[in-house]
Amino acid sequence: MNSLAKCASPTRWARWLALAAAAALLVSACGGGGSDNAADDCEPGETDGDLAFYNWADYIDEELLLAFEEETGVSIDYTVYESNEQMLSQVESEAAIYDLVVPSDYMAALMIEEDLLQPLNYDALPNFANIDDAFLSPLFDPEHRYHAAYQWGTTGIGMSYDALDAIGGESSWAVIFDPEIAAQVSGGISMLDDAPEAVAAALKYLGYSISETIESGDEDAIREAGALLKATNDRLVKYDSVTYGDDLVNGEVDVAHGWSGGFASALFETDSYETHVYTIPVEGGVRWVDTMAIPHNADNVCSAHAMINFLLDAENGAALTNYTYYASPNKASTPFILDEILEDPGIYPPPEMAALLELIPPLGDLSLLVQDMLTEAKS
Repeated sequence: MNSLAKCASPTRWARWLALAAAAALLVSACGGGGSDNAADDCEPGETDGDLAFYNWADYIDEELLLAFEEETGVSIDYTVYESNEQMLSQVESEAAIYDLVVPSDYMAALMIEEDLLQPLNYDALPNFANIDDAFLSPLFDPEHRYHAAYQWGTTGIGMSYDALDAIGGESSWAVIFDPEIAAQVSGGISMLDDAPEAVAAALKYLGYSISETIESGDEDAIREAGALLKATNDRLVKYDSVTYGDDLVNGEVDVAHGWSGGFASALFETDSYETHVYTIPVEGGVRWVDTMAIPHNADNVCSAHAMINFLLDAENGAALTNYTYYASPNKASTPFILDEILEDPGIYPPPEMAALLELIPPLGDLSLLVQDMLTEAKS
């Protein structure tokens, strides 16, 4: 079970299985002797110093941070980033030392490969039992050693109903990538400033499977997607991964590539559901999972475990989703999540919509090429 920080004794297995029968799926990860992991001796709720928490912008309710500080006596040094790549650069350079980061699925895979994350001690995370079985042992961390799911969502297109009507009432990546279709939209267009997401959107428009393209190492398809991004650049207002939802409802753009929760929160906060909508394009989109993980050089790993366990609490997990408007991987949180969120198909997509979605697999050797495609497009 993910080494459980140490290969678990029979009594530890019994205690863990009592918390989560699903953990049996992960038992094969336990093997190969002991561990020098700094988290081995952490106990549930134990802290060992102030917490340096590096997270996406606008991705947690400040009240949760204050509640953790009050509960534990730990002070949080909270800083934010706007892309996985920005976070990776900071962790790699050691320009600052962080105790807890929130990499997306494909970035977690890269950080594991580069030995930038340390194994978690699941004995210190009793609330891990709240994670839905669907989020156990994913491809990016198959032995489930290095992460706990934070939030999940989708990537698609937000647009005004006027723009949707102008292109025939059906959402399609063509509204961004086909110049004739895009010309029918009177307002501006924006895309995420995120290389894997931008390339994935172009791949879907071109008719490629994201997973098959990346898993097969198809550099030609990646370059074709990059050429499409470059051809699209001149008609974009901006690349942006932070204000795309606000830009849409404020009228700065009529079409925006972005993440489900960013649109949902903007639409709910401004009561704009009658004028704007978040859509999954007919060609499909991206389904993703963001994770909580501890960098290899973290100073206060017990405090990091305490925060992970705190956020995996049922009510705290619901408070997180009720703030971000992203879906929760925490099955115990469901009774505490707002009905307007649970019933929103843009946040919790129905099966027919979910079937159109793909995870971005670990990029591996394609990582640099994918990043280059966006850099060249923007230049």
